[in-house]
Amino acid sequence: MSLSQLFNHQEFIERHIGPCEAEKAEMLAYVGAASLEDLVAQTVPANIRFNRALDIPPAQREADALADLKAVASKNVVNKSFIGLGYYPVLTPGVILRNVLENPGWYTAYTPYQAEIAQGRLEALLNFQQMIIDLTGLEVANASLLDEATAAAEAMAMARRVSKSKSNQFFVDSRVLPQTLDVMKTRAEYFGFELVLGHPEEAGNADYFGVLFQYPGESGELLDLTPYIAPRTSLPPRRVVRWPSWLPT
Repeated sequence: MSLSQLFNHQEFIERHIGPCEAEKAEMLAYVGAASLEDLVAQTVPANIRFNRALDIPPAQREADALADLKAVASKNVVNKSFIGLGYYPVLTPGVILRNVLENPGWYTAYTPYQAEIAQGRLEALLNFQQMIIDLTGLEVANASLLDEATAAAEAMAMARRVSKSKSNQFFVDSRVLPQTLDVMKTRAEYFGFELVLGHPEEAGNADYFGVLFQYPGESGELLDLTPYIAPRTSLPPRRVVRWPSWLPT
């Protein structure tokens, strides 16, 4: 007997937590179908069914599949990107890597559901949002959006909902990334907003229901935005709600 013959090639099936044969038979009897094939025949029109076996190789053991994926991934060539326009190399501090991105407690704590990895990831995102609120002094912060362009469009829509301004104009930094501007233009068109592009120093020249500044700009320029975002009035102290309750004060 060869070593390959000793392997358990059905290990995944044994780990599968789907219904057992008795449960399948009970469910089929309840809906009045003799088999899964009969159930498909009763529910899926014949003209759209695929009536022959798929042309795919036999299933692999998990270890073999991982080895093949590793072999394919090893062919990737990592080149230095000079595209710019928001695609910049970033440095993630080791403490963040160890305690968030590389900590399985965040992404395996609970059963995954929908598009989120796990409940633990949601907790990490909430902690991130609270950190941003503390660092910026903003009332709210968000996280886990599709990309920067989507985040900008969502922020514009939210600004319209919460702003007391009667204006229908939204100011956009002219140094904004082109892909971000394209998404904002599309969203603004269907919301009926008017986008006004200009240098950040022009943001105070008219009444806008919101403002978007780009940092860094599309050319990589690091413009000090302090003069344009500094509060113009003395605001009362902000009440910070910390979650979870064990976060240090």
